[in-house]
Amino acid sequence: MKLASLKGGRDGRLVVVSNDLQRFMDAADVAPTLQTALDNWAQSRPALEILAARANAGEGEAFEQADCASPLPRAYQWADGSAYVNHVELVRKARGAEMPDSFWTDPLMYQGGSDSFIGPRENIPMADEAWGIDFEAEIVVVTDDVPMGVSAENALSHIQLIMLVNDVSLRNLIPGELAKGFGFFQSKPSSAFSPVAVTPDELSDAWREGKLHLPLLSSLNETPFGKPDAGVDMTFHFGQLIAHAAKSRPLAAGCIIGSGTISNKLDDGPGKPIDEGGVGYSCIAEIRTIETINDGKPSTSFMQFGDRIRIEMNDANGNSIFGAIDQVVEKYVN
Repeated sequence: MKLASLKGGRDGRLVVVSNDLQRFMDAADVAPTLQTALDNWAQSRPALEILAARANAGEGEAFEQADCASPLPRAYQWADGSAYVNHVELVRKARGAEMPDSFWTDPLMYQGGSDSFIGPRENIPMADEAWGIDFEAEIVVVTDDVPMGVSAENALSHIQLIMLVNDVSLRNLIPGELAKGFGFFQSKPSSAFSPVAVTPDELSDAWREGKLHLPLLSSLNETPFGKPDAGVDMTFHFGQLIAHAAKSRPLAAGCIIGSGTISNKLDDGPGKPIDEGGVGYSCIAEIRTIETINDGKPSTSFMQFGDRIRIEMNDANGNSIFGAIDQVVEKYVN
C-alpha cells in the first residue's frame, strides 16, 4: 500500500495511491491525515487497503506528485541515525579525527527538527550559500507505538511505512555547533520526504532483515551523482536503530527514524564517482572528503542557489517506488 498527503492545512489530506503512482483515492472517510491513521493503525489499515485495491483497479483521480506535502508534514519525532559507518569514518578521517571503536557497535543518532518539513517538490530556502548547503539521500521508516526497551528484533514489527528523505545539511555550520558539545541545531534545516510512503510488504524481497536492498538514486543538476545500494554496508539495520532510540523512552506512532547517508565502499576502500566506475555518493560532503584525503583539499563545491537535487528509488523493473524528491535551492528573503 502507498500513502500520500496532498497539500492542504497543516497536516495535509491523506490519500491512498496506486502502485504505479498514477491514481489516488481520498481517505477522508478512514482518516483525515496520515498521523490520525497511524494513531489508529490496527483499525485504519484494513480500510485503507480496500481503497488501495480500488486505486490499483483504476478508480479515483489522477495523482500528481507536485501536489504532495511530505507524507507527514510535521511529526512528533524525527531521529536520524548514521547506520553507514563507512561514511562517518571517511568524514572523520578527512578532518584528522580518530573514530572510536564504539561507533561500530553503538549507533550514532541525533534528534532533528520535525515541526516544519517541506514538500518533495518544494524549493529549499537558504539565506546564505556560505553555509555549505548539502543534500543527504537517505531511507527512513515510520513506526507505530514502540515500547521503551524494545529489542532490535521486536522493533522490526513496529515499522509500518518506509520513505525517502533529503536530510539537508549546512556543512559549514556543523563544526562550530559540534565544538560546543551539544549537537546539531542550526546546521540541520527542514527536511523533505518522498511524495509517497510505502508499507514494507509492497517492497517484496527487497525489504529484508531491516534493510532496503535497492540502489538509491540521486542526481545533481541533471547529472547522476549517486546510486549506492541501501542494503550494502549498512552497519546497523532499522530494528537496531529503533531499539537505540527507544532505550530510555517509548516512541509515539508516527515516529520517523532515518538511516543516515547511504554510503558504499569500493574494494573495502572509499567509493568512486559514477563516471569513474563507482556508485557515487549520497551527499556532497563524502566526495569532498575523498578529495581531501587524496589531494589535500576538496574540489567539488557545495550547492549554490539554483542548483537542483533529485532523489528517487526504482524497483527491479525500473518503476519509481516512492516518487521523486526534486528540489531547487533558492535564496530565502525574510
